[in-house]
Parts: sequence; structure tokens; C-alpha cells
Amino acid sequence: MNTIPSAASQGSAQNAIDQLNAPSTLPRQNAMASLDQGDFLRLLTTQLTLQDPLEPTDNEEMLAQMAQFSSLAASTESSATLTDISTKLDALIEAQEAALEAANAAAQAAASAAASAASAAAGAPSVQTAAPVTTLS
Repeated sequence: MNTIPSAASQGSAQNAIDQLNAPSTLPRQNAMASLDQGDFLRLLTTQLTLQDPLEPTDNEEMLAQMAQFSSLAASTESSATLTDISTKLDALIEAQEAALEAANAAAQAAASAAASAASAAAGAPSVQTAAPVTTLS
């Protein structure tokens, strides 16, 4: 049984399609970077609105789409979390390296001061250097 959609129904469907196809006002970096949960929900509700009532979309297809989106959202979130962890670890490593350099400089300065004091007390010049401080990682 074929039904002919009314003009009002075609107009609202065309408006919905035009809104979806309108150019985005956001700068495009990457197609996946610009999609979010709101975009998915808009697409889903538009799909449900425009489907043929006599032949609705299969439930398995809808569940597959929702599962794919959930998987993508979880992947994106874990990627952001791992990036954050990586940034924090890099900052921690830099701080540890700076602390190690400061400790080495302090040890060398203390050794030089001790050598100067010893040579001044003995009256003879002596050469002595401190071993650098190392850490196990």
C-alpha cells in the first residue's frame, strides 16, 4: 500500500534535511572531532521522525547504532584520559630531572667549598670533585 505524503509533511521533512545539511559554523578540524552526543541524538531523532511508519527501522539496527556510538564515546573519553595522564607524567619527569640537576649542583658546590676550606687550612692547593648524584628509575 503506497501512501502519498501530504505537502505539510514533505515541507517539515525537507526543513529537517536542510537543517542537517546546512554548513556548520564551527571550524572543521576533523569530522570525528566535531561530532558529539548531541549530534548523535539529533541524527537519531531525525531518523526516527523521517522513517516510514509502515516499515519502521529494525530494532537490531538501532541497537547496533547506539552500541557503536557508546563504544566511540568510551574510546574518545579514554583517549582524553590517557593524554591527560601522559601530560602529567611528562611534567613529573621534568620536575625530577630539574631536582636531580639542582642536587648535583649543590653537591658540587659543597665539595668545592669543603676543598677550598681544607686547602686554606692546610696551605696547599688540592683538587677534589664530588661524584654526581644519580637516581634509579
